[in-house]
Amino acid sequence: MQQPVERPTLGTAVGSLIGAVGRLVDLETDYAKAEMAQKASMAGKDVALVAAGGALAYGGLLVLLAAAVNILAAVLPRWLAALLVSAVAAGTGGLLVQRGLERLDEQGLVPERTIATLKAGVNAGLQKAKDQLA
Repeated sequence: MQQPVERPTLGTAVGSLIGAVGRLVDLETDYAKAEMAQKASMAGKDVALVAAGGALAYGGLLVLLAAAVNILAAVLPRWLAALLVSAVAAGTGGLLVQRGLERLDEQGLVPERTIATLKAGVNAGLQKAKDQLA
């Protein structure tokens, strides 16, 4: 004679599910923190690139206006020489700033892997609870 299979009660299944979801949320929170720290570190490097581009644009503007204007003033009117030199310096700095900003946009700061893992874990927990109740 077969012994009846003991099925967990609804309260036991719900309690088990709540405990598992709590542990999953704790683990995923730790994972999200680690992922965000990694992304922040990478973003910090790109912010440094933006800052370097801005500093180069400013420094280039000052140095080139002082040196190149004097050289070009021998051939062009002084105002035109200053305009050309400043345009080149500002354009170069602007390109560096633009590149840094594009790289920041490419990274995205949402912890996508953590969100995907959390969704999969919740779905697995729900499926397990359904299987226990069936």
